[in-house]
Amino acid sequence: MVPVVALVLGLSCLLLFSIWRQNSGRRKLPPGPTPFPIIGNILQVDMKDITKSLTKFSEVYGPVFTLYLGMKPTVVLHGYEAVKEALIAHGEEFSGRGRLPWAEKANRGLGIAFSNGHTWREMRHFSLMTLRNFGMGKRSIEERVQEEACCLVEELRKSKGSPCDPTFILGCAPCNVICSIVFQNRFDYKDQNFLNMMEKSRENVKILSSPWMQEQENHKEPSEFTNEGLTIFASDLFGAGTETTSTTLRYSLLLLLKHPQVTAKVKEEIDHVIGRHHSPCMQDRSQMPYTDAVLHEIQRYIDLLPMNLPHAVTRDIKFSDYIIPKGTSILTSLTSVLHDPKEFPNPDKFDPGHFLDESGNFKKSNYFMPFSAGKRICAGEGLARMELFLFLTTILQNFNLKPLVDPHDLDITPVLNGFASLPPSYQLSFIPV
Repeated sequence: MVPVVALVLGLSCLLLFSIWRQNSGRRKLPPGPTPFPIIGNILQVDMKDITKSLTKFSEVYGPVFTLYLGMKPTVVLHGYEAVKEALIAHGEEFSGRGRLPWAEKANRGLGIAFSNGHTWREMRHFSLMTLRNFGMGKRSIEERVQEEACCLVEELRKSKGSPCDPTFILGCAPCNVICSIVFQNRFDYKDQNFLNMMEKSRENVKILSSPWMQEQENHKEPSEFTNEGLTIFASDLFGAGTETTSTTLRYSLLLLLKHPQVTAKVKEEIDHVIGRHHSPCMQDRSQMPYTDAVLHEIQRYIDLLPMNLPHAVTRDIKFSDYIIPKGTSILTSLTSVLHDPKEFPNPDKFDPGHFLDESGNFKKSNYFMPFSAGKRICAGEGLARMELFLFLTTILQNFNLKPLVDPHDLDITPVLNGFASLPPSYQLSFIPV
């Protein structure tokens, strides 16, 4: 009897402490739905479509609101103005990485993606310097991507026009570009070491796709430039530079299959500007406004990372008339920016016209944030944009894309996995031109 009473008293005290802690912490934070003790607002969030839940909350509580994913608060920023103010106007204060205990355990505070403070600054500077030294923004790295594009085409020719799932081969190409940067060498697509490395990268992304997963923290003070630190840094390069680009390429081909009239206009522009006998180069892009608009619309439409990676505030800050304490996790809804109907009419419709003016010239948009924005913007944005342009134009220069079903019957609905928007599985035929 005594143990039962002690257990009940213990649980009651824990419950009361949880209620007191949440209520005391909510006083100066932005408004939000009332959390349950201990579990917070988790039962009020649709875990299969988190962005939809965030949109509904924003309609009630405004563009800045608080959710409790457990006992700790997370401030959500919804809409272009709130995201811009935080990541750009207050970039330094919002430059922290939100807590992901499983990532902290796996990476031990090292690398670039999930590190903070001094480690993050050192690694980001090192990554930008390294990419620059290996040719980022120069002809040398463009030549590597062009070489890989040619290898990709040759591999696609081996299908001889038979139906195939492009997932594997579209993963090999960007992975080999990272290999050429890190190892100064590319691999054959059937090389076993290369295949093992790709499999490890995919496994890491699967883990990353479970953002609510918890593991024990590791408080050991890390050192950046050790074998362990540099290994984790290289792993971050592969994770960020392979899966995101290959997923975007895979979704790109699906959208081009779905919209053959768009594909025809891109191919017409390729024929006019590049021709059939020269490999596409980045200099061509400025003369191809429609293709440029299509690439931007693909990234806008697919909304690859709907909630971005979590940020955190680096100090107490007054934001939108509220006080956000140092260390508070921040979720920035990139969906609410990329699908803003004020900037992009009919945002749920795939329309390259979103990035074209009345004269057919390419039109920039400040709302284009697929790589995030501010201090934590993707360090490999330039490389990713180069790969998307060169890989896709080289494929369309050499092949006609043939779907297995009528384009109207193709399903382009994203498969949400808690972290990224993935295209549904599909097959197509690459018909040589």
